[in-house]
Amino acid sequence: MERWLGRYSPQCFAILRIVAGVMFVFHGLQKLFGWPGDKAPAAFPTRSWIAGVIEVGGGSLIAIGLFAGFAAFLCSGLMAFAYFLSHAKNGFFPIMNRGELAVVYCFLWLYVASHGAGIWSLDAVRTRRRR
Repeated sequence: MERWLGRYSPQCFAILRIVAGVMFVFHGLQKLFGWPGDKAPAAFPTRSWIAGVIEVGGGSLIAIGLFAGFAAFLCSGLMAFAYFLSHAKNGFFPIMNRGELAVVYCFLWLYVASHGAGIWSLDAVRTRRRR
């Protein structure tokens, strides 16, 4: 499979970055505005409200690939912080404390931060213009 899909690795990474960034934005929108869904918006300036702002801003930057490394690093830290503050108190294992999504996002954003935005990103456009 790697022989065939490996040729499309940059495109697959770009799709992963874009889709995960948009999904992260939705988490923030739910915290800030209660949409999508029927959750009550977080009150200003609670931790949940601040997390929502970081999720919307960071997820947007990651999705469009603008300063994606910095945004992804910040979002990775946010997810680590969220895991230990909100989930770990309910048990050690993520599958038991409902923190598996925070763990996955934490390490996904850490990878994006170390990799950069890649193709189909505004960072790639900015880099080409400087040359």
